[in-house]
Amino acid sequence: MMDTNELIAALSIDSIRPPAPGWALTRALIPGIVIAVCLFLATLGLRPHFPSLLGEPRFLFKLLLLDLLTALSGALVLRLFRPGAVPRAAVLALAIPPILLAIAICAELVAVPAAQWGARLVGSNSMVCLRSIPFLGFAPLIATLLALRNGAPERPALAGAAAGLFAGAIGAAIYATHCPDDSPFFVAVWYPIAIAFMTALGAMLGARLLRW
Repeated sequence: MMDTNELIAALSIDSIRPPAPGWALTRALIPGIVIAVCLFLATLGLRPHFPSLLGEPRFLFKLLLLDLLTALSGALVLRLFRPGAVPRAAVLALAIPPILLAIAICAELVAVPAAQWGARLVGSNSMVCLRSIPFLGFAPLIATLLALRNGAPERPALAGAAAGLFAGAIGAAIYATHCPDDSPFFVAVWYPIAIAFMTALGAMLGARLLRW
């Protein structure tokens, strides 16, 4: 039977146990996403007639693709919270969005005349896209790194890269509701560049901030 000292010791250990990864990430992300959304509304805002655009296949595909990337990269972050994690399945799942995007590109090649391919790839908002995704993703990145500090990632740079990918996907998903360029050509070029920048930034910050 447990005596008083053992009970006190057990309660003490339980009281300092780190929060579950899902709860730690959610708690940190709420203010990060609120900041990102407020910045978005103050600087960019939704596209005009946003509800009616949800019936447009290219626009809807872009939103769903980025939401899927956000969910899958968030799952990878959660896998990397604790030492000894084997994130192989979560990493492999990240191949799904590029595969879907490749299928959409093939459909676009068939549906759009070759003379319009260049214009659709460059779009009208490429530089805004490259600036806005990191701008909107920075607060979620800091929030995700703070959440990871409540865990014990075994590979800090990898965990930071996952945090950057996740934050970049969040920033891209928010920005996509403003972006007037819906072609898969555009999405396949400019969005990945901005998200890759966030991934690299996350890896650099993670290597410094997540060491233990």
